[in-house]
Amino acid sequence: MLISNMEIVPGKRVREHFGIVQGSTVQSKHVGRDFMASLKNLVGGELTGYTELLEDAREYALERMTSQAEAIGANAVVNVRFSTSAISAGASEILAYGTAVVLDDM
Repeated sequence: MLISNMEIVPGKRVREHFGIVQGSTVQSKHVGRDFMASLKNLVGGELTGYTELLEDAREYALERMTSQAEAIGANAVVNVRFSTSAISAGASEILAYGTAVVLDDM
């Protein structure tokens, strides 16, 4: 499955268009990560616990989007985007979405 943030794939032709597919996950802060992040806020720097949490969430959302595209017969998802929103204090949704297509020569 080809995943691209471009609207077209150079050298490929869209043979079939299925429309929007999406995958999402809601992740919450972990007490241990939250505690360590509050300590890190005192001295500055990257909050690696949160970075890892967001990386995992993006991967889950992409996997779910890809599964949806495969289920309808697509071999590619183009124009892929991510969106995030706060669900509640301490929980956020990551959404991956794009256009499911069948590309020639795949």
